Amino acid sequence: MNLRINSEFGTLRAVLMHRPGKEIDRLTPYNKDYLLFEDVPYLEALQKEHDTFSNLIKETTGAQVYQLRELLIRVLYDQKVLLHLVQESLKRSGLSHIAEEILERYSTAECATILTAGLKIHELKRKIPSLNAGELMDSAFAIAPCPNLYFQRDPMALTPGGIIFSSMKMEGRQREANLLRTVFEHHPEFKDYVKTLYPINGHDSPPSIEGGDVIILSHEAVAIGNSERTDEKAIYHAAKALLGEGTVKRVYEVHLPKKRQYMHLDTVFTVLDENLVLAYPDAMNAVLQTSLYTLKDVNGDRVNIKREVLKESLLTVLGREIPHLEVLSTGDGNSDYSQREQWFDGANVFAVGPRRVISYNRNIHTNRALRNMGVEVLEIPSSELSRGLGGPRCMTMPLSRARV
Repeated sequence: MNLRINSEFGTLRAVLMHRPGKEIDRLTPYNKDYLLFEDVPYLEALQKEHDTFSNLIKETTGAQVYQLRELLIRVLYDQKVLLHLVQESLKRSGLSHIAEEILERYSTAECATILTAGLKIHELKRKIPSLNAGELMDSAFAIAPCPNLYFQRDPMALTPGGIIFSSMKMEGRQREANLLRTVFEHHPEFKDYVKTLYPINGHDSPPSIEGGDVIILSHEAVAIGNSERTDEKAIYHAAKALLGEGTVKRVYEVHLPKKRQYMHLDTVFTVLDENLVLAYPDAMNAVLQTSLYTLKDVNGDRVNIKREVLKESLLTVLGREIPHLEVLSTGDGNSDYSQREQWFDGANVFAVGPRRVISYNRNIHTNRALRNMGVEVLEIPSSELSRGLGGPRCMTMPLSRARV
């Protein structure tokens, strides 16, 4: 597995997912905003819907579905890796000095749960009765949970030239990116195939970029959304790495309105085939500026790129990169339906093959329009999954696709 993909729709061969766990049960009406949720999902129903999703992928594509927890446990058997992750996770509570005591008292599997679901002071005191937690209350988190972790698209992105490891905009989600990077850099199945494009070596606090803003347009072009979660400086560095690597010739910076419904570029549009895109029409009309990065020259290890501001809409850019482009609107073009289904990520379907997608069953008008265009639509239940404000694409990180 070379950990590079050259399209958004090549037949799926392997994908990374995370089955929601105890971290979801950490959500309450009082901390949900802090933990970046708008609602409190019902865990058992959420797990059933997620299991239906992962099983559907296996049954209909034959693709291998990797579960993050299993990969994480394998990596955590390395005590140095485990100690580092626990120490880093304890920094915010000021308890990094007790990391070794935690490792002495918890098993590797328990530590994997702690790193994803968090750890409260009163839970820690059961293992370490003499714990001095300072001013932290028993109900406080020694390690905060990662309830957004089932959205595996955000912490990284695979491109034709290598991997972009995310620098998450929201501090509460940075540990997600750290976990995934640790897994891929240390797991025996993946570590020899990691080509890191971002962050740049030596950048301790890199500008933010998130995987949901990265979309492969063609064999030669990648689009990255300049959104509320991805900064212009990060796009510049990622573009420089991609162009310098040589696989990609053009990187587009797509300027998105800083609004919730345009959180990432993949909430605006997804590529379903070599000539078909599914898009939220309001967003397509709102994106009126893009910037183009191309390679200027390479002098040894020094890569120079140039940036050109295009006075073109996103639709114009897509039409140039995707010959004979067809754009299908969410909600089947009906404004009311489109707005309603966009709230539940109607444009964020997951392509498992050319013109073959997985979509939420609640987006009935979008799904009908897709079928009328000859797209095979595989539906999954979404009453609980959709509460996290992400669609099927958001929940999946393709690791291997058939080349197109």
